[in-house]
Amino acid sequence: MSASAFNPNTPTAFLRAEPTRLRQWVTQRPANLVGCCLAAVVLGAGTYGAVMGCWRDPWQALYTGIKLPLVILLTTLGNGLLNGMLAPLLGFNATFRQSLTIVLLTFATASIILGALSPVALFVVWNTPSLSGATQLSSPEYGFMQLTLAGLIASAGVAGNVHVLPLLTQWTRSVGVARKVLLAWLAGNLFLGSQICWILRPFIWDPAGPTRFIGREYFRGSFYETVFEAVRRLFFAWG
Repeated sequence: MSASAFNPNTPTAFLRAEPTRLRQWVTQRPANLVGCCLAAVVLGAGTYGAVMGCWRDPWQALYTGIKLPLVILLTTLGNGLLNGMLAPLLGFNATFRQSLTIVLLTFATASIILGALSPVALFVVWNTPSLSGATQLSSPEYGFMQLTLAGLIASAGVAGNVHVLPLLTQWTRSVGVARKVLLAWLAGNLFLGSQICWILRPFIWDPAGPTRFIGREYFRGSFYETVFEAVRRLFFAWG
């Protein structure tokens, strides 16, 4: 069966793609492949984002359901540009279009995983008291929820990237080169994705403030500073 005759319309096609078939999709790029990837990002990440936001109120669920897929797509575009330049230097001979397509496939896989993890996230959100109850900004429960939701996203992102390792190995014919490319992609996702997350705030960093899509203060501070503060609260609460 040729790649053009294959229709990757189900999550199984993303999660169980064979390296040879996956390379055919990337190189021949059937017209519906990118559309399926975008749909996976919007539906999977959008559902997970809505679950995160529902801890606050319905408007926050809507905003977060929009912002999380937007974060993923912007990170995809940025990493596609970066990896298009780094890939040849690392020994991965792929065009910019092919590199961007593979990055999009990794995030589509991650988004499908996030959609599957939405019930787990909902359980955490549902069992975390609201700010009007026992939870405050400095409460360890709030820090635990932040770290859990962020950890699930990070785990899905890593799984999505590792998913294409067989493809990279077959393409480069070198396990070492494939691992270097994978590590470069993971590093790019971490630094670029976290910065975009900090600006768009798909997480609920300031639930005491008004519900809005984006605020001016979002351009101040640091993603890593907030994560460190959440970890510090947990350690001091349990120490």
